[in-house]
Amino acid sequence: MHPDSQLDATYWQQRYLAGQTGWDTGGITPPLRDYFVQLGPPDARRILIPGAGRAYEAEYLHRQGWPNVWMADVASAPLRELQQRVPDFPAQHLLQQDFFALEPTPPYDLIVEQTFFCALEPRLRPAYAQQCAHLLRPGGTLMGLLFDTEFSQPGPPFGGSKEEYRSYFAPYFDFVHFDAAINSLPPRQGRELFMCLKKK
Repeated sequence: MHPDSQLDATYWQQRYLAGQTGWDTGGITPPLRDYFVQLGPPDARRILIPGAGRAYEAEYLHRQGWPNVWMADVASAPLRELQQRVPDFPAQHLLQQDFFALEPTPPYDLIVEQTFFCALEPRLRPAYAQQCAHLLRPGGTLMGLLFDTEFSQPGPPFGGSKEEYRSYFAPYFDFVHFDAAINSLPPRQGRELFMCLKKK
């Protein structure tokens, strides 16, 4: 993990093994599914899903025929679970690695954000935005969902606001869409931002 992080691979592995995965929706969420549908037919674009957890997004894209979907997580449990659910998912695309240590060799065309940002300690958010830009090709896309709310319990997940988040991404990205999600799951309605950002 990032050298400033206390939430390391052991922490997340223990959460998975203990079933403490309250962020897990059991499937792909409607805002991400609808975005993927409008991408058109599968092509060779390289897609990265960092901190992917059980990676329902990777499973969905793979089953739709996208050949270059990669998922990264510091914990081994969710990677194994995806292999069990989707035996033909390319094993070499399952990266048990620290997001902050990933390299753009070659760069990615699309990064999908789904409950990874909110799992990071807030002081790492500027580094997250910078690393997303580092991993993307010029003009590449960072899209996904961010929680636009504060949580009453200590994190993770860690909450925040649209204005705060904008400050992290503005140095590296142009904002195509950065507003309330209109098709969130019922428990998350009114509490999610949908973002679609283009690397400068």
